[in-house]
Amino acid sequence: MTRLPDFRLETYFSQWEFTARHHMTASDVQTMTLGELLALAGDQDRAAFENLSLGYTETYGDPELREVIARTYERVDAADVICFAGAEEALYLAMNVLLDAGDHAVVVTPNYQAAETVPMALCEVTGVALDPDRDWALDLDRVKAAIRPHTRVVSVNFPNNPTGKVISAADFTELARLCDERGIHLFSDEVYRGLERDPARTLPQAADLSERALSLNVTSKSLGLPGLRIGWITCRDRDLLTRLERAKHYTTICNSAPGEVLARIALKARQTILDRNRALIERNLPVFEAFFAEFADVFEWQAPDGGCVAYPRYLGPEGVEEFCTRLVEQAGVLLLPASIYRSELTPTPADRFRIGIGRRNPEQGLAAFAQWMRAHR
Repeated sequence: MTRLPDFRLETYFSQWEFTARHHMTASDVQTMTLGELLALAGDQDRAAFENLSLGYTETYGDPELREVIARTYERVDAADVICFAGAEEALYLAMNVLLDAGDHAVVVTPNYQAAETVPMALCEVTGVALDPDRDWALDLDRVKAAIRPHTRVVSVNFPNNPTGKVISAADFTELARLCDERGIHLFSDEVYRGLERDPARTLPQAADLSERALSLNVTSKSLGLPGLRIGWITCRDRDLLTRLERAKHYTTICNSAPGEVLARIALKARQTILDRNRALIERNLPVFEAFFAEFADVFEWQAPDGGCVAYPRYLGPEGVEEFCTRLVEQAGVLLLPASIYRSELTPTPADRFRIGIGRRNPEQGLAAFAQWMRAHR
């Protein structure tokens, strides 16, 4: 395994995720029970789950699951899809397949830590930061300036974690064109796609825009089903998919058979689940806006363009790290401070924290948060 630093988010979560009374920084939407998911299944899929043989599955993924995934794109078919045990395995193996020691990658920040630490363990990497002073805008000229003759990958994530930023479709299409023009693979983390506040701002998927581009997705985030542990990469470069399959032989080999059938059911009911999840976020947003309005002298709040996380600014004198530590220790309210999203590649704001807006009934956690704030202002 490539030598990697501690994963700051997971290390923090290992201490607090299941012990804090109020998990207010969840990166996924409210999940559902197995019974609720099976209620969305057709008779054939429900029977397939109940009579499932628990043997090995295909390395590329269940053929019917790949067919269902392909139908969520415009220009791909099942042969352009390979499944993984969640998005993390997919990201890790993709970077190891795409990058070698003499290569160069461009990574947009802030991001999910593995998006930069895995490439950095393999080759030289340049970061391009979203601009917090311009609504987290992505400057395409800075991306162009970062590209070198040996650049092999440009890695992006929209809707962005942790900021919730969605760039314009025109800029995303131009980014894909720019990568194609230079023979670069655009690696697009699209795990929050489908949770845009304005559906008209939903970006095209990278794999539809370019034969070289890779679209990463998973059942965990927009669908709120992380327990299935099913992710995938879609790419029309079949030779690259073959290399990914060979790499997977050294990790999981194949996915969980129950997880693949359940993912198939979820994706067939995708629109129903996304409508439910967007409605949940829409219901929650006024609750969060009212909370942050009460403490407007301490926080700068901005609702995300998409996804189910936001990245407010903390204005208190002690700084966001001490604030988050005291809050979880004294009130049991878990947030993720800016250090979790610290980049080794670019300056990143040190006064932000991630809060999740996609879980059901956030009022209890926000009440505990508000009570603590009133007592410690």
